[in-house]
Amino acid sequence: MVGRMEKAIFLVLILEIFFVATATTEETCKSEREIEEQCGPHTYKTVKPMLDYFRQIRNELELSEFKEKQLSELNSNLMDKYHEIVKLHEKVIKEASLIDQYKNQIQSKENELQLYKEKVDKLESDIELQKNTINGLTPNSKLFEHFDKCKEKLVVESKNLEICEVQLKKLNSSVIEKDENISGYNAKIQNVTENLKKIEVQFDESQTKLKNKEKDQQVCQGEVDKLNEALQNSIPSSCVPFGQYPGYREIKVLGSGIFSVLCDSQLAGPGWIVIQQRVGGNESFDRDWATYRKGFGSFDKDFFLGLENIYRLTNSQRYELYMHLVFLNGTSKYARYDDFKISDESQGYVLRSLGEFKGSVNVDAMRYSQNRKFTTLDRDNDVASSNCAVAYKSGWWHGDCFNSNFNALYGIDFFWYRKFNPLKVAKMLIRPNKLI
Repeated sequence: MVGRMEKAIFLVLILEIFFVATATTEETCKSEREIEEQCGPHTYKTVKPMLDYFRQIRNELELSEFKEKQLSELNSNLMDKYHEIVKLHEKVIKEASLIDQYKNQIQSKENELQLYKEKVDKLESDIELQKNTINGLTPNSKLFEHFDKCKEKLVVESKNLEICEVQLKKLNSSVIEKDENISGYNAKIQNVTENLKKIEVQFDESQTKLKNKEKDQQVCQGEVDKLNEALQNSIPSSCVPFGQYPGYREIKVLGSGIFSVLCDSQLAGPGWIVIQQRVGGNESFDRDWATYRKGFGSFDKDFFLGLENIYRLTNSQRYELYMHLVFLNGTSKYARYDDFKISDESQGYVLRSLGEFKGSVNVDAMRYSQNRKFTTLDRDNDVASSNCAVAYKSGWWHGDCFNSNFNALYGIDFFWYRKFNPLKVAKMLIRPNKLI
């Protein structure tokens, strides 16, 4: 049992030595001393060769790792050198290719130069041959040669002369034919010239007539302009000139030009312009700002004349306002103000003035809207926490929100004052105030 324990301790010591073998020399020596103290000198002497062997192996491993590291570095350097060599090789190949191209070009030029040289040599040889031939000829031979050349030249010129004679004959014939054609053309030109003179005379007459017509047209245009001006000046700026002849009329107001209105002479006398009318409920008054500005509806049904037109009218001169009311029980009443005026769009079409109130109704309900801006479903100008035009589906001079509203929906909100006696018919009419 003790022997087994010793063996176990011995194996444990061997393992510890193996793990400690990679430590520093000082630590190793310390371990050896501890082992010698624990195991005794005899056991240490037995183990020491093994320890030396482990140290040798460790040193060899370290040396091997160092060499492997050096080898890896050498391989990396070698690979870099290899890439550099490859690049240099590619560059050398390109330069060699360029050199081959230059060689081919030089060879081609040399071949061309050789051909030119051969041609020059041949020409020089021919010239020399001709010189020798000329020098070898005698004066007689030269004379005969000159005579033969002159004879040949004479034959050629004779033939050319014959050809020229034939061509001359053709030209003469052509000239005669052209003379005849020219005579015909002259006759035609004469006719054309005479016709042109006639046309020029007709053109001058037409020009004279045209100038006369232009003068007549200018005179007529002047008369038309005068008539238009007179017509423009004759168009009234209100319904007053139409007197007892009401209906659809055209009036002219500075800034709005000419536009149609409905004149009324039955409700409160002649000369009234109807600017708003509720007679059947066929038209929706829940409209946006642009529609109220322009106006909407039909003169024979419900309509609103338009804020811009009302502004232009009431600022051209002093107007009075007449409000016609018919209640559900059939009772008719009115409210009248002697100085009705609204501001322009930039100020929100404020109900600027009403003037003095009179009427058969006992409450001045319209006064609450004085100095109020006009409010529509898309332009909230009232002082209420919400948009009164949206709440009551009507554009009006809302405050918070109204005491009377002629544009409200038919029902309990269509009234003169508060919600007593709802209305069946309502009209707003304006007329120049005779007090001015």
